[in-house]
Amino acid sequence: MKSIRNRLDFEVSLKEHPRPRWSSGRPLITFLARRLASAAGTLVVVSALLYFVTNVLPGNVALVVLGKNATPARVQALDARLGYDHSIVVRYFDWLGGVLHGNFGQSAVAVALHDPQTAISSTLSSPLSNSLILAAIASLLLIPLTLILGGISGLFAGRKLDNVISGPLLVSGGLPEFVTGSLLILLFFNTLNLLPPISSLSPGQSPFSEPKALVLPVVTLLAVTVGSGARQVRAGVVEVLRGEYVQYARLNGVNERRIVIWYVLRNALATSVQVIAQNLQYLAGGIIVVESIFDYPGIGEYLVQAVQARDTNKVLAAAIILAAFYVLINILADVIVVYLVPKLRTEMS
Repeated sequence: MKSIRNRLDFEVSLKEHPRPRWSSGRPLITFLARRLASAAGTLVVVSALLYFVTNVLPGNVALVVLGKNATPARVQALDARLGYDHSIVVRYFDWLGGVLHGNFGQSAVAVALHDPQTAISSTLSSPLSNSLILAAIASLLLIPLTLILGGISGLFAGRKLDNVISGPLLVSGGLPEFVTGSLLILLFFNTLNLLPPISSLSPGQSPFSEPKALVLPVVTLLAVTVGSGARQVRAGVVEVLRGEYVQYARLNGVNERRIVIWYVLRNALATSVQVIAQNLQYLAGGIIVVESIFDYPGIGEYLVQAVQARDTNKVLAAAIILAAFYVLINILADVIVVYLVPKLRTEMS
C-alpha cells in the first residue's frame, strides 16, 4: 500500500509540475541570445570605463616610458605614433574597433625601445595560455572538491565529520591569497624543500614542462576558493534537508539514499552552480595575486608588469580579457541553472 501511495503522490506531483515542452528550443535560444546581448553591452561599458580611467590618470604615458631620454621631440613623436595626439573619444573608438578585430593596439614600451614586436596581440598568447592552463587545472579540482566536501558536510551537519571538514575550510577560506601562498612556500620550500617557491619558466616554455611550478599556485587558489564555496554548498544542503518535501518523503517511507540523491542533491545543485560560478569568477581576480606571488608568467603577471611600466594598452588588453572571462562564466552558470530548475524552464516556455 505504501508503494502505491508513493506512486500516486508522484503522479499528482507530475500533474502539478508537468515537464516543460521546449518548442524547437526557441525559449532557450531566446534566453541565450538575451544573455549574450546583455554580456556584449556590459563588456562595452566596462571597456569604456577602463579606457577612460587608464587614460585620464596623471602623467604623460610617453614621458613615463621614455624616462631619462624624454626630450620634447621624442615625447611628441611617440605620442603621434601611439595616437595620443587625438582626442580621447576618437582614440577609444579606434581602440574598440581594433579589439573587435583582435587587435589590442601597440605596446608603448615596445615602440619606445624600437622593439620590432610592438603588437600587443602577439605578446598575449603565451601569458594567456599559461593562465588558462593554471585556471583549468584549478577549476577541474575546484568543482568536485566544492561539491563533495560541501555535500558531505551538509549531510552530516552538526556531527563530528562536519566539524572535521568545516574547521579547515573555515580557516583556508578566510585567509588572503598572499598569506596562504607565503605559508605554503614556508612549508614546502623552506621546511620540506619539496617544491620551488617561484615558477621559473622561460619565455615560451610550457608549464607542463615544469609540473612542480604549478603545484603551489593551484593549491593556493584552491585553498581560498574551496573553503568559501564548500561552506555555501553546505548551507544549501542543510536548507534543502529541512524542506517540507524532504520531510514528507521520509514520512512516506522513501528510501534515505533516494531522498539524498533525487531530492536533496538535485535541489541543492541549482544553488551550488551559482556558488561554483562565483568561485570561478573569483579566479579571474585571484589569479593576478597568485601569479605575482609565485612569479608565474600568466595574464595576471602580465597585467602587473604593464601597470608598473604604465603601458596602458597592455593594461587594457589584460583587463578586458579578464572581464570577458568573468561575464562568460556568469552566462554559463545562468544557462545551467535554467536547465536544472524546472520552474524557470516553465516560465520561459
